[in-house]
Amino acid sequence: MTITKRFSSLQDLIAQTKTPVLVTFYSNWCGYCQQFAPTLEQVKTQMGDRVQIIKINSERYPKLLAQYQITSLPTSLLFIDGEMTSRIKGAMKAADLVQYLQKFL
Repeated sequence: MTITKRFSSLQDLIAQTKTPVLVTFYSNWCGYCQQFAPTLEQVKTQMGDRVQIIKINSERYPKLLAQYQITSLPTSLLFIDGEMTSRIKGAMKAADLVQYLQKFL
């Protein structure tokens, strides 16, 4: 289930959780992003409350693209305890992403 909400600070959004947070930057015009969206839903279903998944529309938050040096879409950043620990460029299969994320749990 996807929840849409606006925020003023990514750090504030990330600080609200004690679980790892996967933040994926996407755009509606990006074909790979559209293909990756169901994968993120599958990963959330499989991992449940062990990880929080946030999708950020790059067109609404261009300053975040510059801040985190996002040069291609989709790009996912993994935050643990409020600190970025990993960057994933491009899309992955759900099973591969689950396996990757489990290394950080």
